[in-house]
This record gives sequence, C-alpha cells and structure tokens, in this order.
Amino acid sequence: MTIAVYAGSFDPVTAGHLSVVRQAARLFGHVVVVVAVNPNKRTLLSAAERMELLHEAVALHPNVSVSSTEGLVVEYARAIGASVLLRGVRGATDAQFETELAQTNRALAPDLSTLFLPAEAHLAEVSSSALKERLARGEDISTFCPAPVAAKLRQRLLEPRSQP
Repeated sequence: MTIAVYAGSFDPVTAGHLSVVRQAARLFGHVVVVVAVNPNKRTLLSAAERMELLHEAVALHPNVSVSSTEGLVVEYARAIGASVLLRGVRGATDAQFETELAQTNRALAPDLSTLFLPAEAHLAEVSSSALKERLARGEDISTFCPAPVAAKLRQRLLEPRSQP
C-alpha cells in the first residue's frame, strides 16, 4: 500500500486543502495529513486545534488520517514508510515555491517522490491567510472552509475576548 504525506500548517484547513485530500484519497492506499509545526511561525490556531479541525474535515475518508510533526516532513514521511509527498498548488506563484521545496526535499530524501495536486479551479485563490482576511472584512467564508473551521475563526477573530 502506498502511503502519501500531505503536510502543511493548515492554519486553518480550507476547502482547497480538502480538495487536495479528496484527490489523494482516491489515488493512494493511505494519506496522512500532517500538521507541520514550526515553532518560529506564529499561528492563529494551536497545533491541537488544527488537528482537531482536520480530523473532523477528513472523517468521511477511511484511508485518511491526521498527525503532526515538529521535525522535517521528509524525516516524518520516512519514519512512517511513506513514499510520496503531496503538495497542493493554486497557481503559478505556488508552483514556483512548491518546485523549490520539492527540489530541497529531493536533495534530503531522494527516495521520496513529490506529487503536485491542484485544488479545484474555484478554490484557487483560497489560502488560510485569505480566509482569515475575508472573515475580518465581514465576508461569508462558508464556501471556502468546513463549518467548524468558520465557527472557530469567528470565535477567535470576531468575538471579544473575556477579560480576567
């Protein structure tokens, strides 16, 4: 069985990410969606929150699981016996960045192949950052992410924080 790893920060998971997951679930025996934790990157959601939202979002796919790593994704992939790294691409800018990342990963782990999967065309401009920006402007984000993600973002970005 071919194991594929789809890693990212997923802060938060978007409909574009899930488009990639759906494609991958059809192509591979097992897909592991990995929350890549970078302690130097400031995120809105904790790793545990991101994993919880991902668990809910991929629950309908029996061959998809969720995990996390604070190390290099190539090391994680090797440790679980994966042979493919998945990367989602939205457009030309993503393709350039992702190609450079794939070349770095190939240098580190020549035994792992990188496969680029485009999100559906209508989701091409939906990034985690854009999702948060749309919500902050008061736009409806329900078509760009699962309902639990929208609720978590509204809670985190729009509801006033309780004062101690």
